Amino acid sequence: MAPPSAFAPRTLTVSRSRMTRLRPILIALFVLLATLAPRHAAAQVRIKDIADMEGIRGNHLVGYGLVVGLAGTGDKLDSAVFTRQSLIGMLERLGVNTRDQESRLQTKNVAAVMVTADLPAFARSGSKIDISVSALGDATNLAGGTLLVTPLLGADGEVYAVAQGALTTGAVAARGGGQSVTRNIPTTARVANGASVEREVPYQLANRNQIRLGLRNPDFTTARRIADAVNTALGSRVARSADPRTVLLDLNGRDVVDTLTSIENLRIQPDSPAIVVIDESTGTIVMGEAVRVSTVAIAQGNLTIRVTETQSVSQPGPFSGGSTVVTNNTKIDIDDQRDKKLGILPQGVSLKDLVTNLNALGVGPRDMIAILQSIKAAGALQADLQIR
Repeated sequence: MAPPSAFAPRTLTVSRSRMTRLRPILIALFVLLATLAPRHAAAQVRIKDIADMEGIRGNHLVGYGLVVGLAGTGDKLDSAVFTRQSLIGMLERLGVNTRDQESRLQTKNVAAVMVTADLPAFARSGSKIDISVSALGDATNLAGGTLLVTPLLGADGEVYAVAQGALTTGAVAARGGGQSVTRNIPTTARVANGASVEREVPYQLANRNQIRLGLRNPDFTTARRIADAVNTALGSRVARSADPRTVLLDLNGRDVVDTLTSIENLRIQPDSPAIVVIDESTGTIVMGEAVRVSTVAIAQGNLTIRVTETQSVSQPGPFSGGSTVVTNNTKIDIDDQRDKKLGILPQGVSLKDLVTNLNALGVGPRDMIAILQSIKAAGALQADLQIR
């Protein structure tokens, strides 16, 4: 009998061989666990991303101004009367009288524009905001222009910001003798940090005893989950759901900022109704995860008739006395899609299974819209069908 030491190397060799065979399986298992582990956490979102505090919102601003410095692409003063009057009024405020020579104003480097901006909540005097500029007259391109000082008004008629700056269109427009090319929209532009806030919107956040959180997508279940998460984090019954959109927070002397800071990053899993949205103009279909289909059989097919006309030349034989003629050859193909089969969707099929089965039938987006409408008409689509 061989000594025990003689078997040690063979035993070590077998172990390495087994580890070599098991290594791909272990790697695949590790990747699978790493993929499945965060799935539940990934479905959760922060409260700040699905709810807003009522009262904390931005305000829309609008103003009328002039853009100068255009390379002959501005308004035609003969047709854009408001541009002519605005230009004359601006020059008068600067000490230049042009009313006696109004008929001689033929410049094409000026354009009347509308300026819009959003005044964010808690914007302080002196802070900068972005503005959007849109041509009001018949100007063809705002590239290279400069917006002159333009007051921006709120809904109450008060001036909240003043805008001015060089425009950026992000568009390309070129024209030749027989062809023109335009990319994007050259009659709209933006100015980053182009307006200065002059008036603040008063809002008192401190010393409030109650706060309302407004859900962006109203839902009873989501509102209840938000209230439960807030109560668990604060250790007392502070939050309660008033309706599908509103969650009430009774602060009872708590600091408003500290309370909002502690709850806005809490994560919950929002619930959503089963909705299928169809845009027939673009052929777009969007289905939620909760969409379910009852047992239904689907068969889809179209009758396609294709007529092809070709012309050929018929020449007579030599010395036959005939003439060359053109003959028409007609070919008709009929495709009734007999290879399309009847597909059966079992009860409670999920969104993934629904898409897989419809793709297996060779269904395109346009045909899928008709199928979904038919499934809904048959009462088998357990979802709200919205057609736009």
